Amino acid sequence: MKATKHPMLKSIEPLISAIGGTLIDADHIKNGDVPLEVDGVVIAAVRLPALHGALDRMIDAVERELGAKLSDLSRTTKQRAIRLLDERGAFTLRRAVEDVADAMGVSRITVYNYLNSLHR
Repeated sequence: MKATKHPMLKSIEPLISAIGGTLIDADHIKNGDVPLEVDGVVIAAVRLPALHGALDRMIDAVERELGAKLSDLSRTTKQRAIRLLDERGAFTLRRAVEDVADAMGVSRITVYNYLNSLHR
């Protein structure tokens, strides 16, 4: 059975898509791919996306989850967006505070204030 036809793979497609990964046939696996096993047999793998663009993917996911662009959110919902991004590790990335502030249409200080209120 071709790996991309295995029924288990259909159920994890949303997860692979959410993380920006690519499903790879078992015979095309490279170093760094995450193998997917069923009953001890590798049926496919997930190729994870490069770190480049990770923050944009996180912002897109939060916007989909909250139903609007970050700049269109209310203050309370912007705080929720900051919490979601923080939980997902967005602020460990270089320039994340500046980029999120730009996406929200607020200052860096506002983003830092939201983060500080979360960590109190």
